[in-house]
Amino acid sequence: MRYASEVNEGGPEPDFAKQVQLAFDNLEAVLKAADCTFDDIVDVTSFHTDPETQLGTIMEVKNRVFAEPPFPNWTAVGVTWLSGFDFEIKVIASLH
Repeated sequence: MRYASEVNEGGPEPDFAKQVQLAFDNLEAVLKAADCTFDDIVDVTSFHTDPETQLGTIMEVKNRVFAEPPFPNWTAVGVTWLSGFDFEIKVIASLH
């Protein structure tokens, strides 16, 4: 198993859709460094500062990243604070 938490580079991106895409782009780089891909992810935990208004945007990116089954287990958690960011993602990837 590999555990990864999204790595934020620089300051927060003010556009939420770009912030989510950047989080997944950064996660992809971390996965690649561990010789993994999105297909190896078995569990996702995401943290959201405003789930009601943010989930639609997150689902658009999620549907591009995880386009085909099997889909990972996903837990979404509403939070009140993320140190300047509005979205954070943590994953567990299985090594083959």
